[in-house]
Amino acid sequence: MTKTNHLDAWLAQEQTVRALMDAGCGPGIAHPDQRAGKTGLEMMQAMLRGELPYPPMAQTLNFTIVEAGHGHAVFQGTPGAAHLNPMGTIHGGWFATLLDSALGCAVHTRMKSGQGYTTAELSVNIVRALTPKVTRVRAEGKVIHCGRQLATAEARLVGPDGTLYAHATTTCLVFELAPQSTT
Repeated sequence: MTKTNHLDAWLAQEQTVRALMDAGCGPGIAHPDQRAGKTGLEMMQAMLRGELPYPPMAQTLNFTIVEAGHGHAVFQGTPGAAHLNPMGTIHGGWFATLLDSALGCAVHTRMKSGQGYTTAELSVNIVRALTPKVTRVRAEGKVIHCGRQLATAEARLVGPDGTLYAHATTTCLVFELAPQSTT
């Protein structure tokens, strides 16, 4: 598949997912009764269908989740002028946030009902600068290990032509969530 074909496919997938999410709950935070009894994968897939809200930060940083399956999550983003550092390239924090989102959501897909997680360690390696001339990038996260207390994952940030811009790893703490009242 050529760069143009990849980009066209990426844009079509993004448009479909954004339309579902915006027509559904839109941005926000899911209430405890919306999350109750759902596994992490069920929550991610419900978000993609617009049945659960997606995080408002996605609008601020101009990225979105486009795919979630058992042990993996894919985010797509558009680096823009609002994300520039003083040197005219995309700020490292934008890279880190996009990669952390893919890593965390990949781990989230492995959580059982009643489990939560938090990032304990994040390591990002930026290997190529990004500018707003790059119209889209994808952060593809996948779980390496998911145990009772720790989960690890890795992600790559790539362009539609396969160019690697960054890669990252995470260690997440896994824990039981406190029961929440739905009243």
